[in-house]
Amino acid sequence: MQRRSFLKRAAVAVGGTALGAPDVLGAEAALATRTAETSEGMPRRTVGRTGIRASIVGFPGLCLVHDDQRRCTEGIRAALERGVNYFDVAPAYGNGDAETKMGIGLDGVDRSRYTLACKTKMRDRQGARQELERSLRRLRTDHFDVYQLHALRQPAEVRRALGPGGAIETFLKAREEGKVRFLGFSAHTTKAALLAMKLFRFDTVMFPINFVEYFTLGFGKPVLELANRQGAAVLAIKPMCRGAWPEGVERTRRWWYRPVEDDREIDLVLRFTLSQPGVVLGMPPAFLDLAQKAFETGRAFRPIQEDEVETLRKLAASCLSIFRREEERVARGLPADEPLYADSPHETCPCAHA
Repeated sequence: MQRRSFLKRAAVAVGGTALGAPDVLGAEAALATRTAETSEGMPRRTVGRTGIRASIVGFPGLCLVHDDQRRCTEGIRAALERGVNYFDVAPAYGNGDAETKMGIGLDGVDRSRYTLACKTKMRDRQGARQELERSLRRLRTDHFDVYQLHALRQPAEVRRALGPGGAIETFLKAREEGKVRFLGFSAHTTKAALLAMKLFRFDTVMFPINFVEYFTLGFGKPVLELANRQGAAVLAIKPMCRGAWPEGVERTRRWWYRPVEDDREIDLVLRFTLSQPGVVLGMPPAFLDLAQKAFETGRAFRPIQEDEVETLRKLAASCLSIFRREEERVARGLPADEPLYADSPHETCPCAHA
């Protein structure tokens, strides 16, 4: 079967929408993503139906695994000063290192100044409860504003997490207890994301919304469409990913994908993601210096224009997808029996990569 035909059929099977070439963002859609409210120079948007107002660029907790506590605390406080108020982290990041560093970095900051989001890769009720309580202790807080299933890939793990005895039971009980306010998930495959949304009404959806994947696969479009129909907020991950490292290209960073580093390209790719209808915020790559560049783009945000979209469409044609293999494998119903990217820090957890 031709690869293009396969992808179209796979998309119809999981979401009723073909993964064809996406439409160019129209003026009406771009207008819908505008926001007039700013805080300390950073635009904010409402996180779906939660009522939370979040900075359009979030703080990626994974970046804290690269630096010592002093540098991490400085980075956290600098982000707050630049108007960033959405902080995302997970126990899988550095085996708890990122949570511990973020907890110290935020210690003493008025809790009302920021929204704190955390995740769990545990799919069972007991495992999720243990991770939740440990994460609360590490982050020195009594509640998470958003708590999420982390890195859904296979339909089977979605059903396990949302079925009897699954992690969702801990989520719902914790919400009753006031330990979490809103519920969400992150996913790396279309099939897992769509199934999760069909089985439970989540408040937030973390999914890769990225120019390379969007133009080469249409990846992300079915997820955006369903999230918008349900009123769920889309929190975009990998917005500054330039795809897989091509052969012969110098690896400027020890990382499993090639991040966008040029200031002009950062401006274009991040604005592209933030201009997609339903996207509330974007998460920069896991490096403090790139996050700081993303914060500046967020502060100067303006919707992407059609000529800029065409520039990115042409650039995407020369880039390599990092999600194609996994998307195809899961769509075919094949098991995740080996790491896709051995150098990814996310592969250290046997559950899935984030």
